[in-house]
Amino acid sequence: MDRYMASRAKELGEHLVNTNKTIREVAEDFNISKSTVHKDLKERLPLIDKDLYKIVDEKLNNHLASRHIRGGESTRLKYKG
Repeated sequence: MDRYMASRAKELGEHLVNTNKTIREVAEDFNISKSTVHKDLKERLPLIDKDLYKIVDEKLNNHLASRHIRGGESTRLKYKG
């Protein structure tokens, strides 16, 4: 794996853990696609730093579990008037 990709994956993981942002928000912060963020965090990070990956994976699972709540809140605010 390229050294740049390895350092980027680790940096993305640390950023996600420290800020508790979603993949989409992290992608926007780093000006890269959300597909790249997802690939870095799910495929590359486990090969680089298993401990950080465990924390990141837990955060991503929490985001996935609460996604329907955030979507519902957004819809409620949209139609509130």
